[in-house]
Amino acid sequence: MEVLSVASEVYPLIKTGGLADVAGALPGALSSHGVTMRTLVPGYPSVMGKLTGGRVVKELDDLFGIQAKLIAARVEGLDVIVIDAPVLYDRPGNPYVSPDGWDWPDNWKRFAALGWVAAELGMGLVDGYHPQVIHAHDWQAGLAPAYLKFGPVAHVKTVMTVHNMAFKGFFGAEIFGQLRLPPHAFGVGGVEYFGGISYLKSGMECADYVTTVSPNYADEIRTPEFGMGLEGLLNGRADTVVGILNGIDTDAWDPATDPALAKTFTANTMQGRAANKQAVVDKFELDGTDGPLFCVVSRLTDQKGMDLLLQAVDGLVDLGGRLAVLGSGEAYLEDGFRHVAAKHPGKVSIANGYNEALSHLMQGGCDAIIIPSRFEPCGLTQLYGLRYGCVPVVSRIGGLADTVIDANPAAIAAEVATGVVFDANSAHAVYEAIRKTVRLYSDEKLWKKIQRRGMKSDVSWETSAARYADLYATITGLKTNDDPDH
Repeated sequence: MEVLSVASEVYPLIKTGGLADVAGALPGALSSHGVTMRTLVPGYPSVMGKLTGGRVVKELDDLFGIQAKLIAARVEGLDVIVIDAPVLYDRPGNPYVSPDGWDWPDNWKRFAALGWVAAELGMGLVDGYHPQVIHAHDWQAGLAPAYLKFGPVAHVKTVMTVHNMAFKGFFGAEIFGQLRLPPHAFGVGGVEYFGGISYLKSGMECADYVTTVSPNYADEIRTPEFGMGLEGLLNGRADTVVGILNGIDTDAWDPATDPALAKTFTANTMQGRAANKQAVVDKFELDGTDGPLFCVVSRLTDQKGMDLLLQAVDGLVDLGGRLAVLGSGEAYLEDGFRHVAAKHPGKVSIANGYNEALSHLMQGGCDAIIIPSRFEPCGLTQLYGLRYGCVPVVSRIGGLADTVIDANPAAIAAEVATGVVFDANSAHAVYEAIRKTVRLYSDEKLWKKIQRRGMKSDVSWETSAARYADLYATITGLKTNDDPDH
């Protein structure tokens, strides 16, 4: 089966968040299930700089008034089709935001072009290439299913994966006339959303199936609390909404071979973690005390619950813990963490921005990773934590609840606990979770059991890739499934 994945970022070519990790890992995971996946991605500078040996498979004279080329290539282990359109994509830094921090004003056109090219590929734009499924990721690819639904008859099927309902790709109605859609597409059954246009809603409305990145999140987004105004749409097509848990690339994230670590280790040689812990302590200029070393690797936003953690930091230090933070985000949170770092020198430290190698070292050296999210579709950092023996301390939400087993008395007795799970949305709840973690850490034998159990958890793509392959087969008619698991 041939599937075209449509994504605005794909690791290791371009990454701002977990979407890139998923788009980068899924093709390889699907290959053992009889699925060949190519990825359509915009030609940002970082993508174009890594292309070698590619070939132009199509020249476009009018991509929304712009000349462009489609380049097929094999790069970093991925089969990609790159939209080479410098006017749209040859811009510095973040692919969505200008250097001054504002969304690019033509993002509507940049990602309409991504969706339009995807749909055209599905309708045979390139000779000899006929994908049976187009798999669109998040709002940036959301118009692809719409272009197919409202375009000429095409046999290709569509899947829309929602990585985060909070980002809807909303634009004013004034752009509709430039989207190359028929007038009747501007309606409830099309791209219209509260008087404007939502690319995410468009994909969810027009795709054959909607998937989310965890079973729990698939249930949550059908409620007013998490549906972000789209719960009615989802409940109206509940039989085509599926939650498939994300996995991680267990080759890229392998503590036994990871070059970013000061010392590699396995679940049976965990003493190697000590060298990594010391490396983190040195990097963040923290005290070398005996208490637990907590970390955060995250966007610093309210969604991630970073304001709640900020309020609990004094308590963390009072309990004998230390905290290393890697991330960037809302200015008041960045300033807040810098303030507590200055208040608690040697106990709290922040590295602003994102550093892939440092994130690996932190997972391999810190004792626990704190993820107090208010909502979390899946989350990947807790999976990295499990893989590296960095015990996840997570809110009971979305994919966090699906992947971490709380160390409550029953789970400890049954020897299944892999972390600490708490009911979030208050600084007090975060503090109590930290206090529980410190107590668990003080029992060295129990703590190592929790670490080892997490390291032996299956966080790979194997099971989830099989579910995607099964879904593709079902919607294309290659498999009969009258009662899909949703």
